Amino acid sequence: MKILIAEDERDVLDAYRIALSAQGHEVVATENGKDCVNVYKRHYEEFAKTTGGEARMHMRSPFDAVLLDYRMPKKDGMEVAQEILALYPRQRIIFASAYVRETLLDSVNQLNRVVELLQKPFRIKALIDTLEDKEIYDGLKALNVKVDQLKSTNPSHEQVSALLEGLKKLQKGRTF
Repeated sequence: MKILIAEDERDVLDAYRIALSAQGHEVVATENGKDCVNVYKRHYEEFAKTTGGEARMHMRSPFDAVLLDYRMPKKDGMEVAQEILALYPRQRIIFASAYVRETLLDSVNQLNRVVELLQKPFRIKALIDTLEDKEIYDGLKALNVKVDQLKSTNPSHEQVSALLEGLKKLQKGRTF
């Protein structure tokens, strides 16, 4: 897999890169949100040139997954996700966050979707297992059907808890 990571803590970023590379994944690492968006756009444009232009870009992304720290300098993870999803709406986004409830609510309100979450701190094995589990991303489609309903009402504690529980089941309880 080709994975783009944005993480502002250098030691954490290095740990991700080393572990994922050891598993045979191609890792592109950035230390802030602004750089992440710029790298994504550059790879997106290069990918478009090599795959026959814009028409084919709607079929595939230059990255299999984008792992974003929720809070980072220059642009936070939510802003980065918005810009990436504007280019490629089906991009797999995974947030690494100590604030899973807040991140989930922001993803519903700002991205109009539920995204994958890894609650910090988490073991590297949980990261690898989540990235390599393609069923999670497919399972999100069912949760995302409920997003429009939630946005039209102010989500209650129970509704948010139900979404978190659904996401936890999809991710096999790896980190929260």
